[in-house]
Amino acid sequence: MAIPLDDDRPEELALKSAIASKSADMSADMSADMPADMAKDYSADAPVGAGRELALSDFNPPDISAGERLLRFAYRLGVPGSTLSAPFRKPLRPRLLATVETPLEGDRVAGMALRAGHFLVHGVKAPIAQLDFASVAKLTPPFERAVQGFSWLRDLDCCAPRPQGNATAERILQAWMQANKSADKGAAWKVENAGHRLLAWLVHAPLILSGQDKALRQQVLDAMADTARWLDRNVTRADDRHGEVIGWCAIIAAGLLLPEGKPRRLFGEAGLVRALGELVGDDGGVLSRSPVAQMHVIAALIDVTACYRAVRRDPPQAIETMQALLVPPLLALTHADGSLGNWQGSGAVKAERIEALVKASGIRARPLRDARQWGYQRIAAKPAILQFDTSPPPLARHARNGCASTLAFELSHGDHRLIVNCGGSALAGGQVPVRIEQGLRATAAHSTLVLGDANSTAVLINGKLGTGVGEVEVDRRTIKLDNGGATRIEASHDGYATRFGLIHRRILILRDDGSELRGEDLLVPSGRKGKRGKVPYALRFHLGPQVTLKLADNGRGATLSLPDGSYWQFMTGAEKLETEESLWVDGDGRPHPVEQLVIQGLASRGGGNFSWLLKRMG
Repeated sequence: MAIPLDDDRPEELALKSAIASKSADMSADMSADMPADMAKDYSADAPVGAGRELALSDFNPPDISAGERLLRFAYRLGVPGSTLSAPFRKPLRPRLLATVETPLEGDRVAGMALRAGHFLVHGVKAPIAQLDFASVAKLTPPFERAVQGFSWLRDLDCCAPRPQGNATAERILQAWMQANKSADKGAAWKVENAGHRLLAWLVHAPLILSGQDKALRQQVLDAMADTARWLDRNVTRADDRHGEVIGWCAIIAAGLLLPEGKPRRLFGEAGLVRALGELVGDDGGVLSRSPVAQMHVIAALIDVTACYRAVRRDPPQAIETMQALLVPPLLALTHADGSLGNWQGSGAVKAERIEALVKASGIRARPLRDARQWGYQRIAAKPAILQFDTSPPPLARHARNGCASTLAFELSHGDHRLIVNCGGSALAGGQVPVRIEQGLRATAAHSTLVLGDANSTAVLINGKLGTGVGEVEVDRRTIKLDNGGATRIEASHDGYATRFGLIHRRILILRDDGSELRGEDLLVPSGRKGKRGKVPYALRFHLGPQVTLKLADNGRGATLSLPDGSYWQFMTGAEKLETEESLWVDGDGRPHPVEQLVIQGLASRGGGNFSWLLKRMG
């Protein structure tokens, strides 16, 4: 449903015919941080449907010769790589052809904990000697990813010289291999975990192959070859495209670093390019809309590129192009201090991790201002940063830790966050209890309006989402004020139309100097005639972890104080402004107690509007 704008200009509802080119979009977004007087007026309205919130990228496999195409086809049919590479020679024993030097470093603190005898995952310690490495072991998701995906190898590799970490790596590896003697069902043989594990073994091979035990060394090499063959047969059975991409990356790495791997490499390159085209949208955002998933894909491509360099080959152009596409949308969800916003289950990942990831990718880019296909809007009014979710949640088949966050926003000023979302559902199982994972994905865990204490999109188990928001309309433009300029974003969603007959429409106006954010939340009848009766509403503003709150005596405002001595005033026309407890999850998976401002009451089904203002006073 199109909602007319309160503006003298006619509303433009026509969707642009197509995105002419990805490079043109990226160049246009380079002007996002330009001064207001240099920026042109921007206005683009387009309904974003649930089935088309991301346009799929169209990538073709690398150009290869006719003979290489025949090799790839035969390998896909199941002909062994040794037969295709040297049909009249005995297959070579597995060995490593090169040593990989990846530019991506791990967590030094977690690596030191490993050397001390503990896994450290999202702030939770687990003794190595007491951990069950079996594939069927009941581990929380973060520990499962670490133990079965061997992500800890990166942490161990960066905490000390490799000879000092060999003993620890071999100890854990032997325990894992003893508990997983053959490929079987369970967590260890999910495509994503197997892909992460093989890629980690190949990239950090010196940690696990430099010991004096020759029998163990050959056993590890055989396990690499067996895992690569298992992935060849099962990579397309991944739970989602994200897991499939990780599997293809591992297949390519094995094709590059293990003997007689050319047919496997050709097979993997075609599969990876196809899977990336189905995972990533035209503006570079992954279909799950998760910044954590975005980081995982970037990291996997960095490792694969390092494998190509190790054997002195150039990676396919599509891989380099994809890296250039993935970085700007990720940067769009960073605040002024460089840390990540809490969206679609992610925590507030530290600026150092984001900076290290981008540096390792070799991509130099500015944040996307309008990641319309990925679904996020960003306003840079330095020193303030506004992030706004203006898209339906991801489709159920793509969602990983799907959140009902449509029309939620985050606001930071300098190094401090004023308005946040709770976040952290993807980190549940560490210090964040698993029992509250679904609550962290709910609409009420985000800074937006909630009707009838219901989610705008149904939150299901296993990170999936049900029915709810099907269409979002967005309008963004710059406006002139008497004493400066501002950026105005208006968006609406239909998540409550079926249940309550109301459409939520939100207008945010941020001044160019970042000193004032005006907001208005409207409830508009979805039909020609509004329904009778009233429905409870709650307009929630979760506050940052360093914000000190004091309510005004009249109950219609509050003062927000920041550690740098500045303070902001929150004002509303509502009869009563209340406070409630909340929590905020940082990038290490630690929950922090915070407060939230809540405007609540009963709204008429015939519609209503709620205005509020957040202004810096000193």
